Amino acid sequence: MKKILLGIALSAVILQACNNDDDNNEDAVILTIEEQNSYDDAAAIDFMNKNYLNSKGVITEFDDTVTTDDNEIKLIDYDYVKLPSGVIYLLRPGAQPEPGKEIGSTDVIHLMIVAKSYISTKVDDKIVYSNESTFSNSLASGNVVKDPAYYYVKSSVLKNYNDTYHTTYGRNFYEIEGLQEGLKFFKSFDLEDSADYNMQGVIIVPSRAAFARDSNIYAYTDRSIVFNFQVYKTRARDMATED
Repeated sequence: MKKILLGIALSAVILQACNNDDDNNEDAVILTIEEQNSYDDAAAIDFMNKNYLNSKGVITEFDDTVTTDDNEIKLIDYDYVKLPSGVIYLLRPGAQPEPGKEIGSTDVIHLMIVAKSYISTKVDDKIVYSNESTFSNSLASGNVVKDPAYYYVKSSVLKNYNDTYHTTYGRNFYEIEGLQEGLKFFKSFDLEDSADYNMQGVIIVPSRAAFARDSNIYAYTDRSIVFNFQVYKTRARDMATED
């Protein structure tokens, strides 16, 4: 009899736990792919209305408590371009190299960069970026990022990962397609890594042009990524050694 009563008690505890989980998740919203794309596009526009480029070209949010930024130009008011993929790129006037160097799809690149990722969310009936997370920030250290795998991952790196974890991932496990696409419209400088920075512009990559809901090394799901950068220099990669 005691075993029966104990079983009933345990069942009640488990049922209550399940009910609590349901209560905690009742506000969770799983978007369709079409809805996610729409959210990402709307949140990008909202972001561009809320931010400007400071005197060094760094993305900066407008501050309603001061007047010093009242005359700054919103990102939305620049001559930006939205590509069919949903990627948005913006070349900052007066900050481009002349003549500059074309950026190859397999080049070794050096970047001064601030990149942040976001989840597109509806808040008070308005779609905005939320859950900000820093993806890369070389301004914090003052050191350029050299040959990042999110632009071009070496075959040896990918093979080592797959061999270690018995997986068969391709290049898109590391690389961000939308960044590759956007950088084609920029040119690189020929600067020493110690040179002062002057950001060239912005690339906004919606989740569908990043990793969407696919497996990736960064564990990102439905995250858009905003890149603010200067390409210090590039060089052709020796494909025989990938160096």
